[in-house]
Amino acid sequence: MRKYLLLLLLFTCCAFNSAHAADASALFQSLRSKVLSVQDYTADVKMNINVSYMRIPQLNGTLYYKAPDKMRLERHGGLSILPKKNINLTLSNLIPGGNVTVIDMGNALIGAKTVRVLKVIPDDEKSDIILTKIWVDETDLVALRTETTTRNDGTVTMDLEYGRYTNSCLPDKVTIFMNLKDYKLPKGVTMDYNDQPQPPKSTDKKNQKGTIKITYLKYSINTGLTDKFFAAPEKQ
Repeated sequence: MRKYLLLLLLFTCCAFNSAHAADASALFQSLRSKVLSVQDYTADVKMNINVSYMRIPQLNGTLYYKAPDKMRLERHGGLSILPKKNINLTLSNLIPGGNVTVIDMGNALIGAKTVRVLKVIPDDEKSDIILTKIWVDETDLVALRTETTTRNDGTVTMDLEYGRYTNSCLPDKVTIFMNLKDYKLPKGVTMDYNDQPQPPKSTDKKNQKGTIKITYLKYSINTGLTDKFFAAPEKQ
């Protein structure tokens, strides 16, 4: 009798774990589908870049995005910048695509909100993303935080705040945290920092940190931006 009880307990535990894993996978797939429903957008933005080795004035401009990874930033004043692919300013670039393994890490708190934490591992060994942790608000089906480890750019953490565009999974505010070792900001973003009083340079490059804070003032979503719009301008 004891043997049968042990087998029943083992079977119940296995069934519970399997259902929990399936539930976590379904939650991730729903979130990813919502994020990827935005094929392109145009957004008026304010961007504040805070790094330890330079002072950079606030950048005001327009950010253009087209799935999966095209981006263009136009500073007010006419300068156009095509950020490198390793500058992950959008949530869609930090969520793994293709087949993945999803692990339920339980619940956590972000502020006063209880969220579900998912660990997502791409099945593709060649994926640039090695691992992503996502803190999911299940009520609104949005990611409030991501922590993504990549092959080339270390770990990037992103905190997101939502408001008017929650239904499209587009944030009102984003804060991106990164390690600045071997990380270069585009010259178009930093071109005027030389006019500012500069802090003393740190000799500890290994532990230099930086943040990018973006406030999205207004979005135009799925307007049909073409690939040609993101092409580099021809040299005269």
